[in-house]
This record gives sequence, structure tokens and C-alpha cells, in this order.
Amino acid sequence: MNIILISNNSGRARKLMLTTPRIFLVLGTFLVCMIILVLILNTILLRYADRIELPLLRTLLISPQEEKHHKIQMHLQDNLNVMASKVGQMQAQLLRLDALSERLAESSGIGASDLSFNQIPGQGGPRNDLLADDLSFGEFSEKLEEFSAMLDERAEKLGVLDSLLRFDRITKFVLPTEMPIETNWFSSGYGYRIDPFTGKKAFHEGVDFPAEIGTPIKAAAGGVVIFSERHPEYGNMIEIDHGGDLVSRYAHASRLLVGLGEVVLQGQKIAEVGNTGRSSGAHLHFEIRHKDKPQNPSKFLKKQG
Repeated sequence: MNIILISNNSGRARKLMLTTPRIFLVLGTFLVCMIILVLILNTILLRYADRIELPLLRTLLISPQEEKHHKIQMHLQDNLNVMASKVGQMQAQLLRLDALSERLAESSGIGASDLSFNQIPGQGGPRNDLLADDLSFGEFSEKLEEFSAMLDERAEKLGVLDSLLRFDRITKFVLPTEMPIETNWFSSGYGYRIDPFTGKKAFHEGVDFPAEIGTPIKAAAGGVVIFSERHPEYGNMIEIDHGGDLVSRYAHASRLLVGLGEVVLQGQKIAEVGNTGRSSGAHLHFEIRHKDKPQNPSKFLKKQG
């Protein structure tokens, strides 16, 4: 076969002879190029097939088995993400429970090191393969939900217990249980007695602690000072409100060291013993009143030693 080629520029004609070997060479070269092109396109499409947004094209490119496998993988990944989130919540709950447990151990006087919060408790036993069975995905998910509910319940109960213990500790500090003066005896107790000035029977609303002038007077409990000045009968007197309508009174002082409205702590020095007001000698007159009614201080005060 002869092919004549004529150029417009030169006007010369060229003859190209196509023999059978040449035709096969051209066809073979074309076929090889097409195969390479198809392989390149196939590689590209397989690699980026999951990113193709056109449903029709995806159907043509991805086989039903691959599409089913892809859906299963996506479903498993979604479930794993949900379980990972649940595990993260459980880890946060465990950290909270550890903190609560350490605080409760401290409040109750149990050493945190004795309970080993940061160590996994030991477990063991003989191996038994007779009843062994693999845990299914659904069973594993149910176990996670069960453990999460148990953690919520434990956290709620420990929170209530923590609140009760803290309330108990706070109550100890606001109850007037601390001795207001360092002494082991009193010269006049609570109740009826012979009045030292009139010689008649009269009700004594507090306790008298004899001491030298200048002896420190301490707050029996923490609270707010609601009175700090001179009283016609009690002399230099301080009253401390401890909350719950409970008030402690310190009378006949020589010096007052805290002022009205000041917050004081249990055991804090608030005054010094004196002999002011209606007093027959240096001593501290101490009262505890609830709703302005006198109470027996001996029921509140802790005995020294």
C-alpha cells in the first residue's frame, strides 16, 4: 500500500509505503499505548473511587461486593467512634471517683495509700475453656452501658457521702466545743446557786472560770462577733454568733481584742481575763445561748486532757 503526502509549502510530494510489518508495528504500538492508558485510569479510579460524589459513576466503578464491604467498614467505624466516646466519659468518671475516694479517705482518717486508688485490683483463677465464648459486638456495647450506669450510681452515692462528711467536719468547727480558757476547773457552775452579792438563790446562766487578769480568752468556735463593748453587768463582753441561732458569750474581760462584725476562728484569742462589771474577782464568765435561751456549757465543751 502506498500513501502520497503533498506539502503546501514546497509543493513536493512524498510517498510512504505501508508494508505488512509496518502496519502490525503501528497497530501494536497503538495497542500498547491503549493498555498503558487503561491501566493508569484504572489505578486512579480505584484509588479515588470512595471520594467520587456521582452515584451513577460510583455504581459503575465500584463492584457490589466492594460497596457492601465499604458500608460495613463505615458502620463499624461509626460504632467504634461511639464506643470510644463512651470510654472517654467513663475515664473522666473514674478520675472523678478517684478524687472523691481520696477526699473521703482523708475525711474519714483512712490513708489513701492503703486503698491503692492508682493500682488495678488483682484478679485470677484457673483457666476454663469449656464455657469460653467470644464477646459479640452487641454484648460488648451492653457491658459498656452497664458499667457506665454503675459508675454514675457510685459517683452519686460517693458525692452524697462526701457532702455529709464535709458537713460534719464544718459542724465541728462552728459548735462551741473548744475550752475558752486553759483551766481544769470552774468556781461556779451552770444552774441555781447562792448569789455572791445578794446571798439569795439565783439561776446562774453560765460557767465561771477563775484565772489571773490578762489570761488569754479564746473563741470556743468560729463565727462572727455580734457584740464587743462594755455591758453594765457583764463588764467588757464579747458575743460570737456561730449560726443556727447559737451564740457564745465571754464576760468580765479586762481587754477586748476583736471588734463588731469581725470573723473569728475556733481557738483564736479574742480577749483577756479581767474583773469588770458585776464581778467579785478576776474570772471569765462563759455562756452558750440558743435562740437567746441559756444552755449548759458542759454539754458542749470538750474536757482538756
